[in-house]
Amino acid sequence: MTVLKLTKNELRSQQTRLQQFQRYLPTLQLKKAMLQFEVNQAHMEIAILHEEFAESRIRVEEFAPLLLEKLSCDVLRYADVLRVKKRYENIAGVEIPIYEEVVFRTPDYFLLDTPVWVDQATRLLQEFVIIREKIAVAEEKRRALEKELREVSIRVNLFEKVLIPRSIENIKKIRIFLGDQQLAAVAQAKVAKRKISKRKEIA
Repeated sequence: MTVLKLTKNELRSQQTRLQQFQRYLPTLQLKKAMLQFEVNQAHMEIAILHEEFAESRIRVEEFAPLLLEKLSCDVLRYADVLRVKKRYENIAGVEIPIYEEVVFRTPDYFLLDTPVWVDQATRLLQEFVIIREKIAVAEEKRRALEKELREVSIRVNLFEKVLIPRSIENIKKIRIFLGDQQLAAVAQAKVAKRKISKRKEIA
C-alpha cells in the first residue's frame, strides 16, 4: 500500500484525482442505468419468446401423428438450420447480437407426390425453429449485457465506496497535517520573536 505523502503537492494531486473521479462517476452511473434498462428489456423479450415457443410447440404437436406417416419426403429435413443470420449493434458500449433470419434447407418435394398438409407442417416446423433460434440470440444478448452491467456496477461501487471516500479522507488528513504545521510554525515564530525582544531589552 502506498504511503500518503503529507505535502502540498500531494494535496493538489489528491484534489485533482477527486475532481476526476467526481466528473467520471455520473457517466458510469448513466451507463449502469442504461444497461439495467437493456437487461430488463432483454428479460421481457425472452419471456415473450418463450410464450410464443410454447404456443408454437402445441401447433407442431398437432401434426406429430401425421409426421409418422411414410412419405416420399422427410418433412423434418426442411426444418434443418443451415445457418442463423445475425448482425451486431453497439448498445451502451456492448456489442450485442440482433436476429435477422434463419436459413433453412430448400424443400425439394413435388406437390403432387405429397399430402396437402406437408406445406403447412413445414411452415409450422420452421416457425418453431425460428422462435427457438430467436431465443438463443436473445439469451446471447442478455448474457453480454449482464456481463457488462456487472463490470460497470463494480466500477461504480469502486468509485462510490472506495476511491472518492479515500480521496476525501486523504485530503482531510493532509489539510489537518499542513494546518498543524502552519500553527507550529507560527508558534515557533512567536517564541523566536519574544526571545529576540528579551535580548534587546537586556542589551
